[in-house]
Amino acid sequence: MGFLGHSKIWVMVVCLMFQVGYGFYLPGSYPHKYAVGDTLSVKVNSLTSIDTEMPYSYYSLPFCKPAEGVKDSAENLGELLMGDRIENSPYQFKMYTNETEIFLCKTKALSADEFKLMKKRIDEMYQVNLILDNLPAIRYTKKDGFFLRWTGYPLGIKVQDAYYLFNHLKFTVLVHKYEETNVARVMGTGDAVEVIPTGGASDAPGYMVVGFEVVPCNFQHDLNAVKNEKMHEKYPSKINCDPGTVTMPIKENQPVVFTYEVSFVESEIKWPSRWDAYLKMEGAKVHWFSILNSLMVITFLAGIVLVIFLRTVRRDLARYEELDKEAQVQLNEELSGWKLVVGDVFRAPSHPALLCVMVGDGVQILGMAVVTILFAALGFMSPASRGTLLTGMLFFYMILGIAAGYVSVRLWRTIGCGNQKGWVSVSWKAACFFPGIAFLILTILNFLLWGSHSTGAIPFSLFLVLILLWFCISVPLTLIGGYFGARAPHIEYPVRTNQIPREIPPQKYPSWLLVLGAGTLPFGTLFIELFFIMSSIWMGRVYYVFGFLLIVMILLVAVCAEVSLVLTYMHLCVEDWKWWWKAFFASGSVAIYIFLYSVNYLVFDLKSLSGPVSATLYLGYSLFMVLAIMLATGTVGFLSSFWFVHYLFSSVKLD
Repeated sequence: MGFLGHSKIWVMVVCLMFQVGYGFYLPGSYPHKYAVGDTLSVKVNSLTSIDTEMPYSYYSLPFCKPAEGVKDSAENLGELLMGDRIENSPYQFKMYTNETEIFLCKTKALSADEFKLMKKRIDEMYQVNLILDNLPAIRYTKKDGFFLRWTGYPLGIKVQDAYYLFNHLKFTVLVHKYEETNVARVMGTGDAVEVIPTGGASDAPGYMVVGFEVVPCNFQHDLNAVKNEKMHEKYPSKINCDPGTVTMPIKENQPVVFTYEVSFVESEIKWPSRWDAYLKMEGAKVHWFSILNSLMVITFLAGIVLVIFLRTVRRDLARYEELDKEAQVQLNEELSGWKLVVGDVFRAPSHPALLCVMVGDGVQILGMAVVTILFAALGFMSPASRGTLLTGMLFFYMILGIAAGYVSVRLWRTIGCGNQKGWVSVSWKAACFFPGIAFLILTILNFLLWGSHSTGAIPFSLFLVLILLWFCISVPLTLIGGYFGARAPHIEYPVRTNQIPREIPPQKYPSWLLVLGAGTLPFGTLFIELFFIMSSIWMGRVYYVFGFLLIVMILLVAVCAEVSLVLTYMHLCVEDWKWWWKAFFASGSVAIYIFLYSVNYLVFDLKSLSGPVSATLYLGYSLFMVLAIMLATGTVGFLSSFWFVHYLFSSVKLD
């Protein structure tokens, strides 16, 4: 293939990356057509708060319950792990039928405990999350002339010393007329075409739900007027919903009356665009600035790598290879630098099994991240499909256990110069190292959530399912990968290792200081995107710009590889042949800065986070996240440095 062909391929790749940067998505579900008068059922999700980060079941508070009883909706593994508990509700609409003053229910008199709990949840700023046709309820507020979008609505409000519960909801359902082609299918070949028109029931008008808005109000209900009212009957008097005023505080030993109204509005919004209200791209310029910043760092580091290869290494190798043997011996006495550690550079590192296990797990985590983000960027894991992102991550992680076993065992055999002894043990450790730490962290955090009766706690049955997935799928696949790694030929070192290790000369500065400082460069490529990810996780915002995230991940991998490579060369130049672990942590140290950033985010952005339990949960999940990042980035740095050292010394001719 000529230069022109290569150029076309690169242009196509660049164009694809820019297109992916806009983070497009596929809805992930099919349009549901409703005829006029069809029943629309509203579902409820867990109550959530950015103050506590602990979700609770909707029915943990004294709300109206459906007549047929509370039933869980079908959930996937990802939804359960995220703490979502989607259940049915008594709110029901009829398609394209406006209704006002609908009585829902009158609760029992609030007990002292219920009253106290209700006040506590209002103080903690809990939000009620409703869902209609897979669309979360959205609320608009106006501030300083700007409209702000919120998903869900606040449970209530505190004014002076009184607590007001939003007991009347004003719903607006946006609908779009169902558009169906007049031709069912075209059949035939050549010039003969058979057209079959549709008919019958499909001619009836139908509508699709394309928007779901809610306005919460507090209204002074007449408790005596609804004594004999039944659910979904007409409230006896007119209800004026004014979100700016509150009139009826909740009181102990007093029941609460709930009502609602609904109106349908025909909208120009089409089905594929119905999520746009939730996914308005804000700060796109910031994302591009982040990418541009990363590209500048990469270009700078690439320049250094190029200088190392073209000037230093090539010149040294050419000079070294032109000399005869006697001159080489004489030159060795005068030389200083990487050529002097030729007999020690491939000496086995300390704790080789741990290094192999960490690199294997890093390959598994990195592969999972790349594949998941790629699928998400292409739209297969859109926010419309709740829990699919987490479910996909678990699936890809388990499947890539083969890669973890293969890489860890093959590296083990390479360090042992082809010795297969102990490969089963290394495979087992690779299968249990990261998942074991993850289970330990999640178990501790789960006990805290169980103690708080939060829906964020993983049920015991789900815990058993996760353990079965681990030991019945992930571990066997890792052992299979290890078997193939043991069968594959080990990577042969280009130079022999001396029996007696060379003494490392005293350094002007601690080498580990340089290693820790190197993590700032990968962090610089990541920290802007990190803010959006943290806001998505902890502030309840929808993260969907996976195209940007994919580009940032590619840039992060490039920076990690370059940083580790440059640092390894610097260590070899000062005759420090213990490069294995330093190459891993040169890029893996970015995890330290991400953890420090997480602490900074907790202090300055999550100021309202209340209680030691919430802070412990936040720090525990952050620790879990940075451990995964350390293994993934460290693996990139180590593998790039290993390739560089192997390439460098394979070019040196020695007897």
